[in-house]
Amino acid sequence: MRNAGPIESPTDPFASVPLPMSGGSKKKPRVEGLPPGVSRDIFGPTGQPEPRPVTPSTQNGHNGSGALPPVAPPPQPWPVNENTWQGSGTQSVPVFGMPPERLPAFIDPEPSRRRRLLPAVVLLVVLALALAYLVPAVLMSGAVLRGTRVGGVDIGGLTVTQAADKLRTELSVKLNKPVTVDIAGNKETIQADEAGLELDVVSTIGQAPSGFPSPIEVWRGLTGTTELQPKVTIDSSQLSRTIEGLAETYDKKPREGRVIFRNGQPVTSDPQDGVVLDKADAVRQIGDAFLFGRGSAVLTLRPAKPSTTAADVKAAQAVAKRAVAGPITLTLGGKSAQLSPLVIAANLTFAPDDKGGLAPQFDAQSALVKVESSLVDAAQAPRDATYQIVANKPVLVPAHRGRGIDAKELARDVAKAVTAGGRTIPVTLAVVAPRVTTQEANGFGIKESVGEFTTTFDCCLPRVTNIRRIAAQVDGMLVKPGETFSLNAATGERTVEGGYVQAGQIVGGRMVPIVGGGVSQFATTMYNATFFGGFDDVAHTQMDYHAARYPAGRDAALLYPQQDLKWRNDSDHGVLIKTSSTGTSVTVQLWSTERYDKIEPIESEKRNFTPFRRESSSAPGCLSTAGEQGFTIDVTRVFFKDGKEVKRDEKITTKYRPQAQITCVSSGN
Repeated sequence: MRNAGPIESPTDPFASVPLPMSGGSKKKPRVEGLPPGVSRDIFGPTGQPEPRPVTPSTQNGHNGSGALPPVAPPPQPWPVNENTWQGSGTQSVPVFGMPPERLPAFIDPEPSRRRRLLPAVVLLVVLALALAYLVPAVLMSGAVLRGTRVGGVDIGGLTVTQAADKLRTELSVKLNKPVTVDIAGNKETIQADEAGLELDVVSTIGQAPSGFPSPIEVWRGLTGTTELQPKVTIDSSQLSRTIEGLAETYDKKPREGRVIFRNGQPVTSDPQDGVVLDKADAVRQIGDAFLFGRGSAVLTLRPAKPSTTAADVKAAQAVAKRAVAGPITLTLGGKSAQLSPLVIAANLTFAPDDKGGLAPQFDAQSALVKVESSLVDAAQAPRDATYQIVANKPVLVPAHRGRGIDAKELARDVAKAVTAGGRTIPVTLAVVAPRVTTQEANGFGIKESVGEFTTTFDCCLPRVTNIRRIAAQVDGMLVKPGETFSLNAATGERTVEGGYVQAGQIVGGRMVPIVGGGVSQFATTMYNATFFGGFDDVAHTQMDYHAARYPAGRDAALLYPQQDLKWRNDSDHGVLIKTSSTGTSVTVQLWSTERYDKIEPIESEKRNFTPFRRESSSAPGCLSTAGEQGFTIDVTRVFFKDGKEVKRDEKITTKYRPQAQITCVSSGN
């Protein structure tokens, strides 16, 4: 381009723009008012040579020598004053153009490299932490957390099933430690099974951490332990039954004032205070002792007061004396029968009434056993269902209804008579249902002999008549499930009218003749039949002297009304009593459904022998006796089923007195 001026390098942005000149002189433009901190040096050094004029040759891309124009210098960063920041009034801080070694310490010379390394370091730390958690967590998963202990038993690292087995094996032994209870200074031991204590394995392990553990659980499993308490349960019903057993031993229930008859005469006892075990508190105390591992408990006996007073007893004694002052006559349509003072005494009792006194109660049903046949024709009387044994098999004999004396009305009338006076009572007949119906008897399960015993005696003595008579009285009787059989109640007072004769019997340590003497042998026979039948012994009195014809420790005395034989049918089936006798033996056989394979007596060795004395007597009615030494023996009944022992009774200890050898001599010698 013609007349064009020289073009300078674009390095200087102001050099290519023509500016007006002052005074026609060519000078570099003056730039005033630069921003603070910006040096004039950004326009280049002051001593820079003037740009070379552009000639036609250079304008066309050639210099005078024909070479290319010079290469433009590389762009340079704008220089900034190294000494001060303008406008701040503070010490200048060099930023641009300074070598790294001259930079301040707080400025990182390699910021980009650190920014690249920092995320990598963080990632490595996170990965390390994740692995530190996940590796042990995976190893611990599916098992009980390591370090877990239950009652001192380590179950950490085990599966739930393994932990359960280990707790049952090791912890049960610790939990089964007995508890000692103190009852009024007496010590008793309660076993864990008696309290119904049981380890709740499921609930116990349910407390333990398991599954996939959390980080906190992993840390605890690696560095510490987790202590857990075992979960146990108490069967309150079982514990209550155990407490009942303790109460039977330690309860001294208040004794009510009472009037009883001894040898037909009233005897009184004043009321006495008692103490009873606080059962509700005992259940709590023993239960807590097992649950919290205390090992002991103190049980409380509470005072108990009777409901009667000494004045009540004195008033009842006066009524009792009037009651046995003579017989009571029963009348029915021109017929009459008497209740003797002994029958009245045997069936009359005094019980506390709602007013705090003692009221007479009469057992008319039992009293009528002997006299009802005198007032009511046998054809009219009801008949209980029973069985007969035919070809060694029981055959049912149906019952039928009949007419008999109204026992409930008679009981009320006798109670009134003894209280207000009066010795004659008109009785009435009522329709009486049999005590055992045909339907009941048919469902009793009478199918086999479950207990049998035989005793022998010498022929032709008066006592044989009595033994055979009482055996005939109970033959064919049925005892219902849960019912208690009383031999005295079933046969009544032994009288001449009832078919008994006078015979010798030991009473109070002496052989005396009484009506019905010798019936203790039948009581002994029945006792042994019930012994081997497995039925509950409710009451029996051992004989004072041992007789060789009876098994030692298994005899029973019978005297109306003081000494009785009572046993309870504790089975779910009825019991048929069948008896038979000969001139030299009597047998009792019990028919029912067998419950046990075998019942055996365990007898101790005889001990504490005492010699008998020898003496002679010329007293009227003297009965000679053979001497028998005294001794002590224990007998325990053991029950077997399926070839194994299933239970045993408490041992019964019998202490026999020595029986003197008495020789009867005539008074003339």
